[in-house]
Amino acid sequence: MPSFDIVSEVDKQEVKNAVEQVNKEVSTRFDFKGSDARVEQAEYVLTLFADDEFKLDQVQEVLNAKLIKRGIDIKCMEIGKVEKVSGNKVKRTATIKTGLESELAKKIVKLYKDNKLKVQASIQGDSVRVSGAKRDTLQEAIALAKKSISDFPLQFNNFRD
Repeated sequence: MPSFDIVSEVDKQEVKNAVEQVNKEVSTRFDFKGSDARVEQAEYVLTLFADDEFKLDQVQEVLNAKLIKRGIDIKCMEIGKVEKVSGNKVKRTATIKTGLESELAKKIVKLYKDNKLKVQASIQGDSVRVSGAKRDTLQEAIALAKKSISDFPLQFNNFRD
């Protein structure tokens, strides 16, 4: 029976490379000269540091550009609030979400049931396995998911015949 998985994954190495590129660019840019602007990474949690909120927003823009350039969808990034650190320095955390949350997985399963596609969707941990009798119906299911869910990046892998 043909099947595929709907997942949301982010390559951790690409995130690390983007963070290194941001730190390199920020250290060489003239408008950041003498400031303590940087990005630190702990797994999928990025912490942005800067001297003030304006520079923090600039670092965020550079980070977004580098992530996009490396093929990481920034819709999966959850940006936190600005926090004061010692003096007038500020920081912000940005969490990169991986895996499908249970609400989104349920939404995908409900989407297939409501549209009466002849596929079975089952939630398996942080992914959704979709199986059907024909390959064409699975391709319709992929097209429907791409069209309906645009607020979170999805990947379709493990396509089996």
